[in-house]
Amino acid sequence: MGKREKRPAPVPQLSDIGARIRQKLVAKDAAREQGIRACREVIRYSAEAIRAMHRKEYEKAGSLLNSGKLRLEEAGRALADYGDLANSGFIHDAQKEYAEGNITLALITGKPVPGPEAVGVSYASYLNGMGEAVGELRRFLLDSMRNGDLSPCERILSDMDDIYDELIKMDFPDAITYGLRRTTDVVRGILEKTRGDLTLAIIQREIGNNKLRQTDTK
Repeated sequence: MGKREKRPAPVPQLSDIGARIRQKLVAKDAAREQGIRACREVIRYSAEAIRAMHRKEYEKAGSLLNSGKLRLEEAGRALADYGDLANSGFIHDAQKEYAEGNITLALITGKPVPGPEAVGVSYASYLNGMGEAVGELRRFLLDSMRNGDLSPCERILSDMDDIYDELIKMDFPDAITYGLRRTTDVVRGILEKTRGDLTLAIIQREIGNNKLRQTDTK
């Protein structure tokens, strides 16, 4: 057997470079995990807030959204040094759900709608949150109809119209708006269906009122 050649000594610079990169990636991975955990909490608080709105527990909904805001800020701090992670899908989803909750609460209660800067989310997340809010407004409208209260319904339908009018103006690539075109298409379908439901309910109410008037005149 031939004599085995001795392996050259490792290049010290490569070892140093590898150690430094690993240290940075460990920190980045820890920040990512912290951001993901915080974003999950944002989504949970936002969902609970919307459920509270439908129970007309508006003060509780606001408190839950405030808790979501704190978690969203926590995620932002965790990812502040990692710009690529700050634009990740999990951040977008959390911001979208949080924006949806704030927009829905404002419209249901008839208060001014906060803009993206006030909510603290990106423009794309805010626009998609607007679109998602339309589904919750439809649910609120239908609940009012089932309870025999049509008084807020036309205002809510008008708000849904206004959201759609703004969304169709945002004709930009999906890479910029995170799939807003698809959201806008869904909004259009919800809007058309809701308009039909409300129109039918108003007609039925008028028919019922006419019958009552005719009975009273007999």
